[in-house]
Amino acid sequence: MALTRKTKQRDAVKGAFTTEGRPLSPEEVLSIAQEEVPGLGIATVYRAISALVEEGWLVAVPLVGESDRYETAGKHHHHHFRCTECKKVYEIEGCISGVNKLVPRGFKVTDHHIIFDGSCKSCN
Repeated sequence: MALTRKTKQRDAVKGAFTTEGRPLSPEEVLSIAQEEVPGLGIATVYRAISALVEEGWLVAVPLVGESDRYETAGKHHHHHFRCTECKKVYEIEGCISGVNKLVPRGFKVTDHHIIFDGSCKSCN
């Protein structure tokens, strides 16, 4: 793995994830990180996110019909809530019990991802 330079842009991108504590889109990262680095551009954000994914510091949160969000890696199993109004994505700790009972007989679940859609507290 190549050595990565520490820059104020990269620190601002990492800081956005640390501060918000939820999955973020590159556009959300840009908006938050520009408070630290006013001249920051979206291409730099995409490069930083890509490097942080490659390093294992971030993981992608795929959303059907939308671009991926990203969150810090190493968290326990959890699910997500997507606000249909503001489009923000939030983490939901824990898991629904009995998921395996929903699968047809003879099938084996190796992983699952659940995304709840609705209105967040701010949009309600």
